[in-house]
Amino acid sequence: MFTLSVRQRRRVLVADLVSTAVFPLAITGATAAVPDVSAQLPGPAALGPWIVLAYNGLFAAALLLAGATADRSTRTRFFAIGNIVVAATGLFSALAPNLPSLVALRAVGGIGAAMCAAGGSSMVLAVYPPEERRRVYGYAGAVLGSSLALGPVVAQALMAVGGWPLVFVVPGAVAAVAALTTLGLPGLRNPEPSGSFDRAGAVLFGVTVAAAVTALGLGFGAGVPWWGPTGLMLVAAACATGLVRVERRAADPAIPVDLLRIPAYRAYAVATGAFMGMLVVGLTALPQLGSVQHLGAGEAAVMLSLLTVPSTVLPLLAARLARRLARPLVTTVLFACTGTAAVLQVTGRPAALLVAAGVIGLCLGLTEGVPDGQALTYVPAHRGGAGAALFSTTRMSLETLTLAAATGVTAALGPASGLAVAGAVCLAAALVVHQAVPARADGASVSAGSAGSRTRRGSASAGSGRSRGR
Repeated sequence: MFTLSVRQRRRVLVADLVSTAVFPLAITGATAAVPDVSAQLPGPAALGPWIVLAYNGLFAAALLLAGATADRSTRTRFFAIGNIVVAATGLFSALAPNLPSLVALRAVGGIGAAMCAAGGSSMVLAVYPPEERRRVYGYAGAVLGSSLALGPVVAQALMAVGGWPLVFVVPGAVAAVAALTTLGLPGLRNPEPSGSFDRAGAVLFGVTVAAAVTALGLGFGAGVPWWGPTGLMLVAAACATGLVRVERRAADPAIPVDLLRIPAYRAYAVATGAFMGMLVVGLTALPQLGSVQHLGAGEAAVMLSLLTVPSTVLPLLAARLARRLARPLVTTVLFACTGTAAVLQVTGRPAALLVAAGVIGLCLGLTEGVPDGQALTYVPAHRGGAGAALFSTTRMSLETLTLAAATGVTAALGPASGLAVAGAVCLAAALVVHQAVPARADGASVSAGSAGSRTRRGSASAGSGRSRGR
């Protein structure tokens, strides 16, 4: 771990928090702008959804490679370059002459966003000791929750003021500020080489994710030949098979499987995926239930506020609670989400919808950033980028699967059944956390430094095992 002054550590944290605020706005803003962009720019209308899908897909595909690269490079510079890429693509997106060029720019922006996320985590974990990471990720949760809650409002305001180009320019400008914040900071590069770099594994992982996301996206498009998505899914399956073979033989795999062997790390990754799944499904299903119950515009706005606003004001309180009560807090909240989804299976009255939105919003606000902070206390400082990238990849995968399953069930049985899917995932996550995380792991009962040393010992044991196998 690097020893910096208090002021320098705060600058590292501020740079990461500023960059963190960009991602939700980049997603919600682009989503809101899709209709206007599709109507005003020349190009096939079917490319409209890819303005969001290309960004998300390349972000997920590049995240693991970005994390491994961040840990092996000058962390501050890597983070700054990622933000510069986001800033440049945001500016050029506003000037895009047609839809194909905009989609291409958004794909590059997704790669830049992966560099920001992985580089920022790598910086923070390299300068903050394990016992302070819960507090740090409380701040990150507050910023992320606020961005998620305010993103749609900010996006609509930007479009009202300057049209759709502003929803790309403003996040880019914020990313530029994050890059400037790193000026004068130490490079934070490990003094010793990190060993071999499993580029083949990282590239295969990225191609697998990119092909799968593209196939799923094409599958929902009208007039797409069947062989397009089918061929991409075959590519994804072939790359996944090759990835398994490469990772088994690699001395230092791109996917840090030794972290996945830590029950608490794995359990908290599942928990945060369940929370995000409940959020995205709730944002989709509750308004549909409200329209069935003929909620007025004011009531619908209150319902969405109850669902999102707590995530802007409660994360810092959650960080304090997590010092000693992380495990019971996370499991109780997951059970509460499950119970709320169950209640909505038997009643959909307006009062019940408002109460459900309030309970889910309170649950999400009280746990925003908590699983992240808990899991990352088990990650050694020199592997912060890879550990955070793997955590985010696990979360995004479960969130995507939950949303996909809920969407299919909603189409067949209605929005309440979609919420039941998210509730079932929360129930499974609660059981996983309750079983995998020992009660003594909360707060100061177990020092995260010892957890990190256990991770290093586990990694060394795994490495020696691989050496003996070879």
